[in-house]
Amino acid sequence: MNAPTLAVFKLASCDGCQLTLLDCEDELLALAGRVDITHFLEASSAVAPGPYDLTLVEGSVTTTEDAERVRAIRAASRHLVTIGACATAGGIQALRNFADVDEYRRTVYAHPEYISTLATSTPVSAHVDVDFELRGCPIDRRQLLEVITAFLAGRKPDVPNHSVCFECKRRGTVCVTVAHGDPCLGPVTHAGCGALCPAYGRGCFGCFGPSGSVNLPALIPLLRNGGASRSDSGKSGGGKRAGGLDEAAVERLLRTFNAAAFDKIDKEART
Repeated sequence: MNAPTLAVFKLASCDGCQLTLLDCEDELLALAGRVDITHFLEASSAVAPGPYDLTLVEGSVTTTEDAERVRAIRAASRHLVTIGACATAGGIQALRNFADVDEYRRTVYAHPEYISTLATSTPVSAHVDVDFELRGCPIDRRQLLEVITAFLAGRKPDVPNHSVCFECKRRGTVCVTVAHGDPCLGPVTHAGCGALCPAYGRGCFGCFGPSGSVNLPALIPLLRNGGASRSDSGKSGGGKRAGGLDEAAVERLLRTFNAAAFDKIDKEART
């Protein structure tokens, strides 16, 4: 009986999520013994055509070529899983969605006429059907292995959809907002990082995108009224309360790795 085939493709991204797979090391060696990795250019130049039983796609759709490629990838894949903030939410490059792309081109490139790009950066799910979205910037290696194992076993991945606050409670981390007044996106951010930033006294930056239950209308007033500025020494709080974040600061906080995803939820909440 032939082993199931696994393929990994990249669109517009930094390769960080593919490197997470390579970083699995011992687990990847065990996985390689159970599946036939037929397309993974980050690891090997040896590739084989589809169809593929499971395909992982990193990166957002930012050009017409990306859109064409992802449709071809979908057609060649039995199951398609998007990995990382770029593939699931448009990534940091989705900041272009809120600006003038032509102006960006003129400012950044000496010869903007050579640059061909779409006006927006969109997730893969905006173009083709996706079987599962694994969030993170980068993704968590344990969650990645769970997703791969689940699809190969024919079951649903056991990836929690709760917020980072749950992870803070599990590891006994004091809430940085309650204790220091620091702005934190933990209440609305998908778990998966192990509450890394709050564990070191910093508010969550939303690397894993919106959680399954997001209440931005409740969080935004808290950010405006309960935040605190950092002292010049860089210590959290420092006894120097600023009365919260203004509108521009809240916008900057939400517009990072998953800007388009948080913006969509914010707009839906306002309508």
